[in-house]
Amino acid sequence: MHVLVIDDDVRLSSLLTTYLTSQGLTVDTRPDGARGLGAISTQAIARGPVTPGVGVQDALRYDAVILDVMLPDFDGFEVLKRIRAVSDVPVLMLTAKGEPNDRIRGLEGGADDYLGKPFEPRELLARLRAIARRRGPEGTRDGLIVAGNLIIDRFAREARLDDVIVPLTSYQFAILLALAEHAGRVLDREHLMRLARGDDSEAFDRSIDVHVSRIRALIGDDPREPTLIRTVRGAGYVFIARIARTGDERPRGL
Repeated sequence: MHVLVIDDDVRLSSLLTTYLTSQGLTVDTRPDGARGLGAISTQAIARGPVTPGVGVQDALRYDAVILDVMLPDFDGFEVLKRIRAVSDVPVLMLTAKGEPNDRIRGLEGGADDYLGKPFEPRELLARLRAIARRRGPEGTRDGLIVAGNLIIDRFAREARLDDVIVPLTSYQFAILLALAEHAGRVLDREHLMRLARGDDSEAFDRSIDVHVSRIRALIGDDPREPTLIRTVRGAGYVFIARIARTGDERPRGL
């Protein structure tokens, strides 16, 4: 597990680094919000609105962030807000304050957990591991699905082929994402439409075929010899490529 500690308390950061490293974790430290955000994503400290998904690749370096509420530049809640604009990396907030409102504010702002100072390092480690268990297997949190030279980015809501954006409509992207997320599983047309559009979908059954055909053309997948999406006659479609999620070297799919 690779952890980033954002805290201006040099002594505490040093103690955490020593302890967590002894437990097999890799630890980086930053003494203020600006440098902490810079370590996660350069886009997170840009002035003005932050485009979701931009800079996410940088954020994928960390499995968790330990964030102090009291920092010398931004407060921890502002840092959390900027982190959440570009990443869903797990965040555990630290504070010397015990007010319930601070805990509630942090959790409502997107923190995964909250720990008041002083605390036992073992408890912090236990909470980090609990967050990791809730987040699922390594690599499932980051929003990137890789199938050969095709990259599907949930956060940016885009697909790239050989690092070039594929001009999919939002619905076509949703179809591709649904297929990739269920790699190796045959999805009938009705189920695929529900996954892509939601339970209130009113599209005609066969319209999905047109969209899948267009997706194949855009990602260079020959339906006669498919390497990504296969038609299962009378059943639906299945994503057949071996996929990996960033940070997870284990392939999935057929």
